Amino acid sequence: MKIINIKANLEEVYKNIEEAASKTGRSLEDITLIAVTKTVDVDVMNEAIKLGINNVGESRVQEIIRKYDLIKDSPVWHMIGHLQTNKVKYIIDKIDLIHSLDRLSLANELQKRAEQYNIFVNALIQVNIAEEETKYGLYGDAVIPFVEEIIKYTKIKIKGLMTIAPYAENPEKVRYVFRQLKELSEELKKRGYPNVEMKYLSMGMTNDYKIAIEEGSNMVRIGTGIFGERNY
Repeated sequence: MKIINIKANLEEVYKNIEEAASKTGRSLEDITLIAVTKTVDVDVMNEAIKLGINNVGESRVQEIIRKYDLIKDSPVWHMIGHLQTNKVKYIIDKIDLIHSLDRLSLANELQKRAEQYNIFVNALIQVNIAEEETKYGLYGDAVIPFVEEIIKYTKIKIKGLMTIAPYAENPEKVRYVFRQLKELSEELKKRGYPNVEMKYLSMGMTNDYKIAIEEGSNMVRIGTGIFGERNY
């Protein structure tokens, strides 16, 4: 892919984010854009960073390990995919925010490795609002009981919620997913649990990020919209 295309794509994404944010009284600066770099080559990632990208999202541990030392200018790293418990040890000291905390076995491993490194783990709870069997994440009614367990883990700080909406040709059809996640975050905020901060709502991808922002998202994960279609 030519870099000039990435630049044009980024300009389009920023314009769309700004327009969607303005509908809720916010600005471009209020929304964190995560460039999803799954299968994107290191040199392309570095060029995207030169163009202003400072948050990158990966969904595979092996890609993080392969790329981490080759990426310049120290971007913020996000683990946005399902995280296998036995792979936590490879990335615990590399990832700034894990988006996919959805089970106690993973929390146990994060706590254990964080203690070894004497660090805190920042995480989002993944919520499967649409209750799709093919996707990971807690169903909505399981989130509050889960949080009440997670607050016992001294090395884990909950920074918000993440969801992946079902794909829909018309993203208006999944607006309810984003609205319900926002409502859940407001309920958690009201409860005031220790080490639980509803700072981020990570929701919205290439197909639906404008709708997600209109419903309160402040963190969007864009891959195809920046780097084009890829072969998986």
